[in-house]
Amino acid sequence: MAGGMEAAQAGHRRSKGPRLDRGEILIAVDEPSLTDAAAEQLEDVGFSTRTVTDGYEAVRLEAETCPRLVVLGVSTPPIGGVELMRRMHAGRRTPVILVAAEGRATDRIVGLRLGADDYLVQPFGAAELAARVEAVIRRHACFERRSAAVAIGRVKIDPAGKRVTLDGTEVRLTALEYKLLWYMALHPGRALSRTQILDAVWGDSSYRSEPIVTVHIRRLRMKVEEDPSAPRLLETVRGFGYRLVALA
Repeated sequence: MAGGMEAAQAGHRRSKGPRLDRGEILIAVDEPSLTDAAAEQLEDVGFSTRTVTDGYEAVRLEAETCPRLVVLGVSTPPIGGVELMRRMHAGRRTPVILVAAEGRATDRIVGLRLGADDYLVQPFGAAELAARVEAVIRRHACFERRSAAVAIGRVKIDPAGKRVTLDGTEVRLTALEYKLLWYMALHPGRALSRTQILDAVWGDSSYRSEPIVTVHIRRLRMKVEEDPSAPRLLETVRGFGYRLVALA
């Protein structure tokens, strides 16, 4: 009985045997038909999957197994995908795709502010979801290739550990906040248009819009600027975009 309990708590893990494993995708969606189809599609392109229907279990597994990406259903019980993402992002930077049966504006807005990498509203097929997963992972991989730490004033970015510190104290960022800061750090002193930032950080996400960049810059300033109302690190280039100032 205890063994059965442990198996249930570990979620349902699937893989298509000894082949190139591109990492594990955690799927926490309270809709068996979508879960099964998505898992099969992802396994066909080389991912292993773990599926759960309980939100608290999803939070635990995300922390313990470090999946490459989490697919969260907006209505996943008992507290919903948006709140689950809030709890996951309190301590980690795992990419997240939110999926919903209907596109409520409040869910989209909150998901955006919390740093969801993409947001899909039904109807969509398992193949589209798998393609979105691959696109998000590709975007994140682009930011993982450079391993040397970067220091900009009081801020230090360690890409190997995906850690950001401010005066030696770790700053907790969402996956998108980290990607945005890292992208700008790779181009110090350069004015980057909102379109350039969207292409590099959001790619073909259905969340694409220029106000998204503004929202995430504002959130970054709250976390890394001494005075967010008078930023010295993340400057606005009026009518164009933003610049990361190369502080000594």
